[in-house]
Formats: sequence, C-alpha cells, structure tokens
Amino acid sequence: MRREITGFSNPLIKRVRSLREKKHRKREGLFLAEGLRILTEAREAGFLPELLFRCTDRDAHSLEIALEGEVLAAGGDVIETSADILSKLSGKDNPQTVIGVYRETATPLESLDRNSAQIWLVAQAMRDPGNLGTMLRTGDAVGAGGLILLDDCTDPFSVEAVRASMGAIFTQKLVQCRWDQFLPWLRSGDGQLVGTSLQTDTDYQAGRYTAPCFILTGNEAQGLPESYEAECDLLVKMPMRGKADSLNAAVATAVMAYEVLNQFRRN
Repeated sequence: MRREITGFSNPLIKRVRSLREKKHRKREGLFLAEGLRILTEAREAGFLPELLFRCTDRDAHSLEIALEGEVLAAGGDVIETSADILSKLSGKDNPQTVIGVYRETATPLESLDRNSAQIWLVAQAMRDPGNLGTMLRTGDAVGAGGLILLDDCTDPFSVEAVRASMGAIFTQKLVQCRWDQFLPWLRSGDGQLVGTSLQTDTDYQAGRYTAPCFILTGNEAQGLPESYEAECDLLVKMPMRGKADSLNAAVATAVMAYEVLNQFRRN
C-alpha cells in the first residue's frame, strides 16, 4: 500500500524512529537501512523492506522506482514523506532519499554450511559498529561465507553498523553465538581456526591456510583472550614497522582475508 505521512507525531514515525535503539530493534526484530545504494544491494540479494520511506521533495531515481514497485508487489508499504521527517528517522541533517525497515537476518550457527565458502570471518567481543560493518564489507569483497560474532559484540543491526557494511549485511551470513558454542561446532567438522595475535613469531604471509579458513579477530582494545588463542590451529601477526604495535581490528581482518584469498588463488 502507498500512503503519505506529513506529521512528526504520526505513530508510525515514532515507532520507526525507535528502531534506532537496540531494545526496540530486539523487541520488534526489525532494523533500519538507509540510502538507495544499500537498499538496492538488499534487493539484489533478495531482501525487500517491509516499510519503504521515500522523500517527496526530490525526483525519484529509476532504481528507487523499481524498488518501490517490488515492495508494493510483495505486499509491503511505501510511505511518501518529507526530507525533514526522513531526517528525524535517520538522525542525520542530510538524510538519504530512501529508508527501509527490514526484518533481522541472523543465521543459527547449527544451520551454517561451513563448506559453502573458503573463508569465514570471526569477531570476538567487537565493540565498534563501524569495525563490524567494515568486516561485513570485507567479507563480501573476498567472497567469504559470512561473519560469526562471538560473545558480547556490538549490535550488527545498529544504524551505524548497517551503514558501514554498505549493503553487505544482506549478502553475508551473520551468526551470533558464544565461544563455548562456536568451538565445539567448529571441531565437529572441517575448519582451520587462524587467530591474529602479537604472541607469535609467525608472519601472516608465512602461514599456510586451508579451507574452510576461519579468521579470528579479537576485541579492539584487548585482542584475543589467551584461552582462545590456545585453541587456534595457527596464530599469525603482521609486521609493524612504525611506532604502533597493532592495526585497527577491521583493517587487520581485511589484510588477513586478502592474504588467505591470495594463497587460495595461487593453489
């Protein structure tokens, strides 16, 4: 159904705006995605928003028109509204022309097919939503199967994480579980667990990787717990030629993912 909303006090506007907060996302099982590029990535991956908000102050792009048509055909709602109301929903002064409300897409660990991809990314206690979103984007870039979030990670469905993923939230499998669930699952089948650590002399390019390879990155400030490192099949580190002793967690993951990918490409 297509309809117009012009008032800030409309109950639907209040409800959708509340999805910026984690407790409301969890209660409803819904999250926000902003921008035509991200919504188009979602559409191409087979995901359509349950609610699509579009700005009536600007001419619609052809991709936006196509997206609207599919949302309506699937029984979703298209809400036409002003840039001011979109700004209220997004929390940005210069909002995107479209905002979508999507159903959360997390995958249960037990249903994951580890052999569907050569590379998997694993993050432990990741706190920064920008890093999490960037890891999703990296996973998409290297053809990884998905991102497994261990322990108390930041919410992958936050506006910041979704924005940083640039649509990869829809193209990558996303699993949330505890370490004591992940490790028995991993050891029940094929899989090499590779941890990034300062507590090793093995250069990341000297390591030999086997598929499926699970690249494990620790918390931004503390790295991996010693007990987690002890369970890894291989620990590697990247050379640091300057004064910094480590890379940003998302950057380190990207460097590792491309090294693993390049080894697989050469074999």
